[in-house]
Amino acid sequence: MAELTELDEKVAEVYGLAQAAQNATEKVSKLVEDDQIVTVLKRMHEEAAETEQRCEQLADQLDGKKTAIQEKARETKQEAEQMMKDYLGDDADGLDGLEFLIMAEAGELGHVEIVGAMNEQVGEQKVQELFEWAKPIQQRHFEQTRDCALQLARDKA
Repeated sequence: MAELTELDEKVAEVYGLAQAAQNATEKVSKLVEDDQIVTVLKRMHEEAAETEQRCEQLADQLDGKKTAIQEKARETKQEAEQMMKDYLGDDADGLDGLEFLIMAEAGELGHVEIVGAMNEQVGEQKVQELFEWAKPIQQRHFEQTRDCALQLARDKA
């Protein structure tokens, strides 16, 4: 298997987190009863799927690294899903789910920003395109998740 650069590994982590985000938004959607929040989560799910597709397309273009990137993405996805399983036990409610998503979305945003910072040094155009597309989406996901959690918290109080 090809050896990955630090940047390749971070792209793979963004890839794996996008995969995990699809499962997380689906799970949290089942815990939330507010239709507006469910709509936000569905959109986040769709955008995570598009992020996954874009990462896969990027991996396809990195000569000889696709399999290694996919393996690293799979590992990252499994780690993120284990964290979700640990955090959201059998008694989890919608607010618990959104609290988890706040952490997950902050992590995704951080990973995307790290890819952008590393790419400032490397200058890989395809990576830059992924970064420029994903960063505003991840910022919005974090803000929306936080806003939805705060709304539910106010409603519960």
